[in-house]
Amino acid sequence: MTGNHKGFIIDLDGTLYRGGQRLPYAIEFVQAIRDKGFKLLFMTNNSTRRPEEVSHHLQEMGIQAYPHEVFTTSQATVRFLNEQQKGNRVFCMGESGLTSILTDAGYILSETDADYVVQGLDREFTYAKLLTAVTLIRSGALSILTNPDVRLPSDTLFLPGAGSIAAAIRTAADQEPTIIGKPSVIMMNYALEMLQLTGSEVWMVGDSIRTDIAAGAAAACQTALILTGVSGLNEYIVHQSELGIKADYVFPTLQEFAVHIGLI
Repeated sequence: MTGNHKGFIIDLDGTLYRGGQRLPYAIEFVQAIRDKGFKLLFMTNNSTRRPEEVSHHLQEMGIQAYPHEVFTTSQATVRFLNEQQKGNRVFCMGESGLTSILTDAGYILSETDADYVVQGLDREFTYAKLLTAVTLIRSGALSILTNPDVRLPSDTLFLPGAGSIAAAIRTAADQEPTIIGKPSVIMMNYALEMLQLTGSEVWMVGDSIRTDIAAGAAAACQTALILTGVSGLNEYIVHQSELGIKADYVFPTLQEFAVHIGLI
């Protein structure tokens, strides 16, 4: 059933691992994709790690991965900013995986007169940062959100995500941010360009109907929801009606999906 498909875009947290715990069949699934000669891109909404850190994390769990196969929301955000040509001053609420990508690309981090307010996951978020962000946005800075995930899967529980912080900024600034990561088609279009494939030639595989499946559908990819992360079966049933989005396939595990499409 791989049919016309030539590549896979795979979500990470909740699909291949949860926190530091590798999920069942992750190693075999990725290896089967390589053995069949498909193109592969690991795509994550997590802005806190650089591509080389993401690939190292995967390798530590026994999953073969290389930095050039990783695409993060930080990288997508920089590409989007480059296209705007609005300026190079950024007030950034995020961690090293975001700030370092921005500065490597020539952007200047500033708390005053910023052209952009870029927000990702920031585990040191404070009221002072909220005040600065809102002031700059209301003064004309473009509000950018790396990803809207309100919660993140970890080893034992769900943690507040970048979207939870964004809710406070959006409410206080009274302005919707431009969302870069999944479910936005912005990051998906960049990913398809990297693979040099069209949406119809790519499987989008992930654990969240709100981000992964919605993004895949927006880019005309065939979608597979794996019930090992954010979206359990009950949540999927509720949200597919609420969001008007339906995964092409839903499986409890990666192994069952791989068998179904003839990957193994």
